[in-house]
Amino acid sequence: MIRLQVDAKDYGARRLFEAFDIRVAPGELLCLLGPSGCGKTTLLNIIAGLDTDYAGTLTGPRAGPSVDGPAVGYMFQQPRLLPWRTLRQNLQLVVDPEHYHRIAPLLAQMGLGEYIDSYPNRLSLGMARRAALARCLIIDPGLILMDEPFVSLDPPTAAEMRQRIQALRRRRHDRSILLVTHDLREAVQLADRILVLGGSPTRVLHQWQGDRPPEQRSRRYIEQEERKLLHRYPRTEAARPSAALEQCQPDATEYQRAGNQQAPA
Repeated sequence: MIRLQVDAKDYGARRLFEAFDIRVAPGELLCLLGPSGCGKTTLLNIIAGLDTDYAGTLTGPRAGPSVDGPAVGYMFQQPRLLPWRTLRQNLQLVVDPEHYHRIAPLLAQMGLGEYIDSYPNRLSLGMARRAALARCLIIDPGLILMDEPFVSLDPPTAAEMRQRIQALRRRRHDRSILLVTHDLREAVQLADRILVLGGSPTRVLHQWQGDRPPEQRSRRYIEQEERKLLHRYPRTEAARPSAALEQCQPDATEYQRAGNQQAPA
């Protein structure tokens, strides 16, 4: 269990968080939604150990091998690959030499095997995001922090990245993911639980809990849940259209054509 209790966190003269409590269960994908400036990235930075200027307690994750708890991988809004190092060298920076043998198979799994000795300027944005995800996974983290990992990607590439996230969860069921997004449909498609943040100081306005596994959520189900959330909290959705439904489960008629007895609603 990852737990962050923020008694007080200021941003300049503004009190950003006060008496704020967030928990992430083992194997859970928890999504944070809320307007820009409400502190979603700040929470990730605190959990990652990058921001220690707050009053409160953090239980669970570790930033280094000398601290108890699951290792933390961080996927930033931008890939942040060092341009003067190859993909292999970028991954070598975050893992001990005895684990260098993991790099080639992992990059191959991400569809980047032939680019292992290439520099980041040879990669598209989608490829760079996959490389950044590989950099997270090479340390075998128990917790992955994702700060809008699909932003600025074209719809097919974003859909591919979401499929990779779902595949990662199937391969290791105890790995937790804390995902920040402005895309409401994306959140409903991927998350086990959604926290809608807002107010000043920032607090949890609403908690959404999925009543079925993500892989069993049909297009209709995602649209219905999105409408419910959007009706209550219209500022939770990004201005740009969502492409999150492109790879979601088919409707009931498609299930019936495929010979399935029951389709998710």
